Amino acid sequence: MNKLPQIRALVLGLIRNGDRILVAEGYDSVKQEFFYRSLGGGVEFGETSLEALKREFQEEIQAELRNIRYLGFSENLFTYEGKPGHEWIQIYQADLVDSKFYQLDEFVGTETETEFVVRWIECDRFQSKELHLFPEICLSYLWYAVLELRRLKFP
Repeated sequence: MNKLPQIRALVLGLIRNGDRILVAEGYDSVKQEFFYRSLGGGVEFGETSLEALKREFQEEIQAELRNIRYLGFSENLFTYEGKPGHEWIQIYQADLVDSKFYQLDEFVGTETETEFVVRWIECDRFQSKELHLFPEICLSYLWYAVLELRRLKFP
């Protein structure tokens, strides 16, 4: 029997290091293009989005979070591998407890036994559309955060 498409509840964590953001790299073979997304994943039944955020970071990169701040909600309609998708996403900003992650340019994460590349990428590369960050609303949160950081450095 065919399973009907469903809306998926997700949580994403925007982790910044200066003008860079921590992202997972993905590839759509139908579109033949790379894309990037903040780390996170599905919210399980009976779990809050905050609990899911902490669990996902622990599962994917064995990292604990601190200074967690809720940013907002996004509804994301997209096509991946030629199939339509629909997500409701809770978006948070946070810091990683272990400073070792901030010293690495890239490393490997794991999602259900599948490895993926995690890397720090300059926010300007997403703002200029050189690289694609999904969902696109994350660009608004990043742009605000980068402007605030620059304001604090250069009053």
